[in-house]
Amino acid sequence: MQKIVPHLWFDNQAKEASEFYVSVFGGNSNMTGRTTHHDTPSGDVDSVTFELLGHKFMAISAGPLFTPNPSISFFVQLESAEAVNRLWNELKENGEIIIPLDAYPWSKRYGWLQDRYGITWQISLGDKQDTGGQYITPCLMFTGNQYGKAEEALNLYTSLFPDSGVDGILRFGKDESPDKEGNVKHAQFKLENQTFMIMESAHDHPFSFNEAISLIVYCDDQQEIDHYWDILSAVPEAEQCGWIKDKFGVSWQIVPKIMDKMMSKGTKKQVDRVTQTFLPMKKLIISELEDAYDQTDR
Repeated sequence: MQKIVPHLWFDNQAKEASEFYVSVFGGNSNMTGRTTHHDTPSGDVDSVTFELLGHKFMAISAGPLFTPNPSISFFVQLESAEAVNRLWNELKENGEIIIPLDAYPWSKRYGWLQDRYGITWQISLGDKQDTGGQYITPCLMFTGNQYGKAEEALNLYTSLFPDSGVDGILRFGKDESPDKEGNVKHAQFKLENQTFMIMESAHDHPFSFNEAISLIVYCDDQQEIDHYWDILSAVPEAEQCGWIKDKFGVSWQIVPKIMDKMMSKGTKKQVDRVTQTFLPMKKLIISELEDAYDQTDR
């Protein structure tokens, strides 16, 4: 099971957006599940799971509280110019181009865009082995008051998760003002053998990390939940339903792996009981979720 799964927050377009992504990415891409959580603070919330080129994602329709932005984008490494051009043309429709598709020193074919749903994609021609064998890699961009903290975050994340390490860091030079010499221009690293990227920029960007894109960590037991929760959670007021925010503003969801089975395999009554049990929680307590799930349906 993929240990860390990107989670996308939408107003009411989770199913529509997910089906769109599955259709345009093609290949090993498919819808894998849908659950409705009733009587939440956002009303009835649709949750969908899907895969893009073999990489797992989750999305919810939970109202207009959060809007995605380029602080977390998805780097897509494709191995033919035709595949790059096709995906670019599909995703750019009714979207916005951030960096035009063209030849650059790091790729013969690269572009960065924000699609019609607000999710941003960096699409590049290259060998997927350069990104740890992944077609899709989450990329965190540190801006504003988080600028200069990318290396600190890199060190924290790789020390926290097993099977982790830094693959390489490219730093800004002395003639790249306003960026500071030595700061992280681009870094690639692994968490639980999954590849991630980090960038930072001193330019004036009108965005920063928020809950619209979070990272789900699926945990085997309560001890593992406690471990990640205790180290990552840095904003007490952001703690809710397994959600936390770290010292850099990045949102995480610390979730028991068994909860995925509860939501996908349970009866409507079981799903509703589990939902009403976790809604008041901050940190998720596995034993209480299991008790709610195991009650006899009446």
